[in-house]
Amino acid sequence: MERENGALTAATTTTTAVTSPPPMASSPRQALVERLKDYGQEDIFSLWDELSPDEKDFLVRDIENLDLPRIDRIIRCSLHSQGLPVAAIEPVPENWVSTVDGRTMEDREKWWKMGLKTIYEGKLGVVLLSGGQGTRLGSSDPKGCFNIGLPSGKSLFQIQAERILCVQRLAAQVVSEGPIRPVTIHWYIMTSPFTDEATRKYFSSHKYFGLEPDQISFFQQGTLPCVTKDGKFIMETPFSLAKAPDGNGGVYAALKCSRLLEDMASRGIKYVDCYGVDNVLVRVADPTFLGYFIDKGAASAAKVVRKAYPQEQVGVFVRRGKGGPLTVVEYSELDQSMASAINQRTGRLQYCWSNVCLHMFTLDFLNQVATGLEKDSV
Repeated sequence: MERENGALTAATTTTTAVTSPPPMASSPRQALVERLKDYGQEDIFSLWDELSPDEKDFLVRDIENLDLPRIDRIIRCSLHSQGLPVAAIEPVPENWVSTVDGRTMEDREKWWKMGLKTIYEGKLGVVLLSGGQGTRLGSSDPKGCFNIGLPSGKSLFQIQAERILCVQRLAAQVVSEGPIRPVTIHWYIMTSPFTDEATRKYFSSHKYFGLEPDQISFFQQGTLPCVTKDGKFIMETPFSLAKAPDGNGGVYAALKCSRLLEDMASRGIKYVDCYGVDNVLVRVADPTFLGYFIDKGAASAAKVVRKAYPQEQVGVFVRRGKGGPLTVVEYSELDQSMASAINQRTGRLQYCWSNVCLHMFTLDFLNQVATGLEKDSV
């Protein structure tokens, strides 16, 4: 947040009149109070009388900068999705999942070459979700900067950058019919207000790990107020709201607001590989996954991993209702009897397909979601 600091100097004579802005009223603007009442958030001002004039001003500005209708819609959607009844959730049908070990070598070779050709033609962009800090790792740095203990000392950012370089070389070598020409995969890195500056400096200080600086675009996700279980805003101080990055789901609005969906279109990108930073095993810009995605004519897809045991702390894909869409239920929200249920035909867990944040989208799909997201209502 930018703050303006000003100084007023006045020369006095025998008759001097100094005019200054009137002090802020002892209570917040009535219109703002009424707006907060509409959303059940008027408790924000419970300590108003104990604040200094500057603190009151800061709190009012903090609230005025919020898109209250949008935030209220998000909160209500979140509360509505919690505790879905058992009858509303069904396992993902077996034929909806294509396993690697269930495909022939001919199929894999076909998809691999199809993916490399698409990359060679410049039609794939990569989006990295990297807005979080390594708090649980004991670090305030962006997660991607973290040294995970490899003998090489490489960070997650470096490992992923080098994988992009490797795929670029593969596409150039395998697809080129004449002289080999350079292949570029544009990398879109989503940061947050808490990680943006540190991430940019890290890449710059490491010379972008061999990538060209202009093939990387940094963009920030938004923030949302932290809320209690019943949807009330949490205060960080008596005069400021606690805020946090708006999660991986914030990527749609962030791409749209930063005009990077338009940037993708201008570069001829048609497909987008999207993944989370904290996965050292990720196959960035995986040609086989891309080729499979194109071959099936899908608009969106996800890589999944079989859940190892009922108590494993991973979210799983489920089907919401008869004929309903796919959604993810977090491990903390899945009833234990359902988490342990066995598919009698396969002998595996019924709810076994874990969400490891590896996705493929068409650019058309991203545009559709980003445009329609803010129009959704509960």
